[in-house]
Amino acid sequence: MSQQDVEIILVRRWASMLIMPVFLAGANGDLLYYNEPAERLLGKRFEESGPMPVEEFGAIFDTRDEQGNAIPASELPLGVALIHRRPAHGQVRFKALDGVWRDIQVTGLPLEAQGGRHLGALAIFWEAEPS
Repeated sequence: MSQQDVEIILVRRWASMLIMPVFLAGANGDLLYYNEPAERLLGKRFEESGPMPVEEFGAIFDTRDEQGNAIPASELPLGVALIHRRPAHGQVRFKALDGVWRDIQVTGLPLEAQGGRHLGALAIFWEAEPS
């Protein structure tokens, strides 16, 4: 594992203790971690998938809006938090790593350290009723 900011290490530790699914991305958008509750919705244990570049996980998860239209990664709540450094929320339908389509509510939050250092973003999500 590459060296990470202490804040990212602490956020990862915090996420590992939550019962809410959490997905953590670095400043460049790479997947750094998702917790055990997220594994059930994403369809694969983190130990099996591991960290991955944004291009790889962006291609793996087929994300759609409520009408079935593809959503660019930059418009997903996590993408908005990463690119625009502001919170965002929405409902997304995606194809999980186990091939199952799931509807989730997701909130993306930017991670900023002291001095305005951009660390990345995290997404907290939960299963939603299809609309």
